Amino acid sequence: MGLKILTVDDSKAVRMIVKKAFKTYDVEIVEGSNGVEGLAAAAKEKPDLILLDVTMPVMDGVEMLTKLKSDPDLKGIPVVMLTAEAGRENVMKIAKIGIRDYVVKPFKEEALIEKAGRVIDLRPKEEKQSKQKSINDACYILVVDDKPAIIDQISNGLDGANWNVSGVASTGEAIDHCQNNKPDTIMISLTLPDEGAFTLFRILRSNMKTKYIPIFGLAVKSETHLQQQATQNGFSAIITKPIDFEDLDNKLCKAINLDTSGKYFKQDGSFFIIKLPENLSANVQNEITLYLKAQISSAVDAGLNKVIIDGTKMSKLDTAALKLLIQAQDLCNDLGLGITIAGNEKLIEDCKGYAESKDWGIFNSVEEAKSAPVSA
Repeated sequence: MGLKILTVDDSKAVRMIVKKAFKTYDVEIVEGSNGVEGLAAAAKEKPDLILLDVTMPVMDGVEMLTKLKSDPDLKGIPVVMLTAEAGRENVMKIAKIGIRDYVVKPFKEEALIEKAGRVIDLRPKEEKQSKQKSINDACYILVVDDKPAIIDQISNGLDGANWNVSGVASTGEAIDHCQNNKPDTIMISLTLPDEGAFTLFRILRSNMKTKYIPIFGLAVKSETHLQQQATQNGFSAIITKPIDFEDLDNKLCKAINLDTSGKYFKQDGSFFIIKLPENLSANVQNEITLYLKAQISSAVDAGLNKVIIDGTKMSKLDTAALKLLIQAQDLCNDLGLGITIAGNEKLIEDCKGYAESKDWGIFNSVEEAKSAPVSA
């Protein structure tokens, strides 16, 4: 779940320069030579940043950008445009569609790193954690807000994972706190007095101890000018109030590079269980899909030969859930694993037609599924 940068440019030389620029940073570079390839790569890889050329054959950067911003699953990916000097004015018009910044060709590697570093938290490879934190490890969140109710709300709302939330009311207290503790993420209210949020951000980024800690900005939805200022300064993410805690949880996990597979996958004796939550949101679906192939492959390596999909908590079988079930079955079939499904009454009813066509075994509980023969 490390950082990914998608570079979309018809020039192989430019793509090579991009790869070279980021070779000392803990990022994976994905490539596309035109807008069509870029859109496909964006949908498949869900990059953290897209470096997008303006002028390309097949589909140019403007058309790709427009399609990105019209896709609910892709519109949140930040984009930095690459343009020749002659196209600078055109990029300023394109900016209205939605870009974070632009770089003029030819460019120096340092300039590209500086622009990208404003959008994502670039970490040198030597800064990479030796052991990735998992959902079962304690994670420390520092909230800097002069409203105690917000700190309490965040502490109570983050009921997933092992989030440990501490709160302070001022810039000075935050600096003192970070001298003695190293949070995994810092959340700062953008309405601190005297532009305190931006002063604190600069101090934290200038200190090697806190330089690479993800920093989120907190703001009311209507405070768009503060959100824009924070984005331009390089805040890792913006959290708007009232807080959507599923969205916050997802952004925290991604920022910390947290291994969240434990929420959905586990070994139970000789069985491998895939547990689906009640509501399979787009974020959750992407999260499960990200781990699915590696987790099922690990089950094979561990000598397991039976997979049970636990859908007993699910409220409905929609298109997203069905797609996930089919994907899991196809992977199991490819690897020679047996697979069966445990579901509640509603899921069993919804699955009936598909179960017959796909030869799925569906049972009322995980225990029933364990004792029954499984299809392979």
